[in-house]
Amino acid sequence: MDNFDYSAIGQRIKVLRKRKGLNQTELATMLDKSLRTIQKYENGEIEVSIAVVNQLAELLDSTPTYILGYETKSAPIKNLADVMSFLFQLEQVTGIQFSVDVKKPPRNKDWQCSISFNGKSTDADYNADMCLFLEQWEEQREDLRAYSMTQKAYRKWKDQTLAYYAAIPVECVEPEELSEEERIEKHNAYLQSLYGAKKGEV
Repeated sequence: MDNFDYSAIGQRIKVLRKRKGLNQTELATMLDKSLRTIQKYENGEIEVSIAVVNQLAELLDSTPTYILGYETKSAPIKNLADVMSFLFQLEQVTGIQFSVDVKKPPRNKDWQCSISFNGKSTDADYNADMCLFLEQWEEQREDLRAYSMTQKAYRKWKDQTLAYYAAIPVECVEPEELSEEERIEKHNAYLQSLYGAKKGEV
């Protein structure tokens, strides 16, 4: 979890502890940690594991994302363009690759479009994480649909999930602008990889 400011995390833990009316010794006992460990947490001297962050959130009536300083309040989605804009941004994240599958009449009875991630891809470091997340997300959504889970429990799962993945930094890269010659060369190479077409046959 090198993606966090542990000094700031420690300050938030300290504020939450005091707001709860606990001293460091009491919190240490509740976490089954030494007093010195709690002091190091609050001073930002050592890393706070995600498991401990989840425990602290429960004990201090907070959330993992708040303790970690991850801002979950993004710009509100006001129109369909905002949704599409997110997809354009996703396309620029290095380490993630996805495909768009379109099924529509007359070849198919239904009109369906989906975005899929190959979890076994060796060219996309985070595709497996995306697949794992989507699998778990659908399980939680199914529990909600079946009324087997409360909205509170779902929000808790969501917050813990965001806190966990907040430790993994990603980079967004704008696609390179190619000259016409470079574009044609790459286009021919792409066709050759798909159909065995030779350069110049396009």
